[in-house]
Amino acid sequence: MFRGFYTAASGMLAQQRRTEMLSNNMANANTPGFKEDQSTLRAFPEMLLQHMDQQKGLNARQNQQVGTLNTGVYLQEAIPAFKQGDLKETGLKTDLALIDVMMPENSSVLFAVASPNGQTQYTRNGNFTLDAQGFLTTASGRFVLDEGGNPIQLSGEQFVMNENGTITDESGETFRIGVGLTDNANRLIKLGDGLYQTEDGNALDNAYNAGNVQFKLQQGFLERSNVDVSKTMTDMLTAYRTFEANQKVLQAYDRSMEKAANEIGRIG
Repeated sequence: MFRGFYTAASGMLAQQRRTEMLSNNMANANTPGFKEDQSTLRAFPEMLLQHMDQQKGLNARQNQQVGTLNTGVYLQEAIPAFKQGDLKETGLKTDLALIDVMMPENSSVLFAVASPNGQTQYTRNGNFTLDAQGFLTTASGRFVLDEGGNPIQLSGEQFVMNENGTITDESGETFRIGVGLTDNANRLIKLGDGLYQTEDGNALDNAYNAGNVQFKLQQGFLERSNVDVSKTMTDMLTAYRTFEANQKVLQAYDRSMEKAANEIGRIG
């Protein structure tokens, strides 16, 4: 009976966490460059039950297999899906978008930005701006880095960037915006605010030097979130109904336990 409590409760917890993940996806449906999280549910290890019976006239015990018992499920992990989002034209010089042309499975290219502690972090959100000193920064104020890992300082907003990532500012000086390549995007650590970091904190390989990928950059465009709103709404309703079903099972177990405690063994 108590195992039933644990199984139903684990199902409720798993669906609650899945609902929270889907709600976060929905809240970021309009966030540029946002990559939706996908969850995987996994069952806890099953137990093999056996019945031990004393054979008549013998000291030996006989084991009879009863069957397996499942002990519930859990949300194993939430992994961002790095598929390309649609492009939105903004006309702003500081809005830049990465476009995947030919990308191996699980690979992705990302803009390189500086973290407060000096490490290199990455983002697909190209909603950049210029600060008071002319540095190209993210919306949260992090420096956008060039190919050599240095902040990009421009002489004004009237700069031009070509498809190869080369920026030419008003003074004629050129920079190449830093783009990192990961061959397994699932191993990136999600930091929030659209930022990612490698597991060891080291910088990714330079995407411009990779021969097995093709990508281009577009000025005056932003990559939209890749969240499918209608599918996410359907998944949220499914998760909610599954939560309710486990809740009703838990309530049924609770009523059974109450009846067992209050009625069984009562002497009339």
